[in-house]
Amino acid sequence: MDNNCCKRTKIRSQEEYKKLINRLNRLEGQVRGIKNMVENNAYCPDILVQTAAVQSALSAFSRELLSSHIRTCVSEDIRAGKYETVDELTETLQKLIR
Repeated sequence: MDNNCCKRTKIRSQEEYKKLINRLNRLEGQVRGIKNMVENNAYCPDILVQTAAVQSALSAFSRELLSSHIRTCVSEDIRAGKYETVDELTETLQKLIR
């Protein structure tokens, strides 16, 4: 049985894909940097500053992805009469705001 039968997917443009992957690669590098700081006994406030930078970068990634989702998936579904997507968006936003 196919486990992907109920999962939604999105085909992203090459530009959107590259933008998101670049952001994730930078985040990954920043997290590795924090790990190295811990391994090298860096001073706590220095680590915390880098942690704040990662949180900010992750928020920027989420905003970019959310913006794209609204411009593409949500607007296309509304035009097609699939208004349940608005409920899904509302649930997603509630999770992001917590």
